[in-house]
Amino acid sequence: MDSSVRQDYCIDAHHHLWRNRDPGQPWMTEEMSSLRRDIGLDDLHKVAAASGITGTVVIEVERTAEETRWLASLAASDDVILGVVGWAHLTDLSAQRELEQLADLPKLRGVRHPIHDEPDPNFILREDFNRGIAALRALGLTYDLLIFEEHLPQTITFVDRHPEQVFILDHIAKPRIRDGSIATWRSDLLELARRPNVYCKLSGVVTEANWNRWTPEMIAPYIDTVLEAFGPRRLMFGSDWPIVLLASTYDRWVNTVRSAIARLSTFEQESILWRSVTEAYGLSQPATHGHA
Repeated sequence: MDSSVRQDYCIDAHHHLWRNRDPGQPWMTEEMSSLRRDIGLDDLHKVAAASGITGTVVIEVERTAEETRWLASLAASDDVILGVVGWAHLTDLSAQRELEQLADLPKLRGVRHPIHDEPDPNFILREDFNRGIAALRALGLTYDLLIFEEHLPQTITFVDRHPEQVFILDHIAKPRIRDGSIATWRSDLLELARRPNVYCKLSGVVTEANWNRWTPEMIAPYIDTVLEAFGPRRLMFGSDWPIVLLASTYDRWVNTVRSAIARLSTFEQESILWRSVTEAYGLSQPATHGHA
């Protein structure tokens, strides 16, 4: 990888696109009603360009293989989207065959299943789910961990079952920032980060805080903790756009992260802004010019 200074690069490791179709997404609560509209490439290009984003990774929200194919079709003809994280029936007996088919899709880099939506707190330890996870590495696919803070102990056990699999932790494991709670999350996160095959996304933070009253000072202890835990090499910037709009503009979140890491060396800042995500997902380096 080019080790020269590239301050013109910034990759958003976590955003979404979706089609607003009836009956709507079950996770989209009434307080998220402002997001009940189509979110497409034109919307992405506008916010990315305005914030200096040169590339992105788009993440599933629909929990269907059909959506995964749709996202890959968008990415295939777009210079900004560098990678796709889709969804697959990982607990199904046919998971291996489905994963083999999905792995051939343009720019597909990984899959995700929202653990925090499962009623069983130990879903992540189920034998059928782990069988599906075991099929990922041979196909060169990563796995995004979408969990709540309370799932961290089970996640540590889970990751230990797959020491060669690349995992990317979404939204810093959703600590209870609104409550000012940090001690248990911090302890468990530091333990998870001891596994070198786990990366972490600095995303989804402000939506775990008070949407209307959060400040950089309120979230600073959480950012400091993930920096301590993963270091810049395994920590990557993500917006969680458009969900981030519930608590922040896109630009405000980008600038909040840039300010939080400004004390780091140039190389360390680059690690968070594009090197880590490029390494974790095996992305091509983004073009300096284009949509963004």
